Amino acid sequence: EKEELQKAWLKSAIEDLETAKDLFRLTRFSGCLFFCHLVIEKTLKAIYIKVNDTYPPPTHKLINLANLSKLELSTELKLYLAEITTFNVEARYDIFKEKLYKKATKEFTKKYFDITKVLFIKFKNLL
Repeated sequence: EKEELQKAWLKSAIEDLETAKDLFRLTRFSGCLFFCHLVIEKTLKAIYIKVNDTYPPPTHKLINLANLSKLELSTELKLYLAEITTFNVEARYDIFKEKLYKKATKEFTKKYFDITKVLFIKFKNLL
C-alpha cells in the first residue's frame, strides 16, 4: 500500500507538470505557477510516505514537507521552496490573487517553471 500511495502522488505530480506546461504555453502564468506548487508538493508527499511510512500531513508548506521528509536543504533550495509555496496561497485566495498576477510575468514564470522541472527530477530520483 505504501508503494501504491507513493505512485499515486507521483502520477498526480506528473499530470500537474503537464498541466503547468500547457498553462505556460497558453500564457496563463498565474495558473502555471499554482500547478508548479502542486508538482513539488505532491512529489514531496511521495517522499514523505517513503521516509515516514505513513500518510503525509495536510500541509502546503514545502519547506515543512521537505524537513519532515528528512531532506537536506541548501539555503538556495529553501528560498526556492519558500517562493513556490507562495504560489499556492496567492492563487487560492482572492485577497492575494492580485499579488500573484502582478509577479507572474512570462520571465518570472519561466524561471520558476524551469526550477520546478529541475526540482521534480531531483526529488523524483529520491523515490
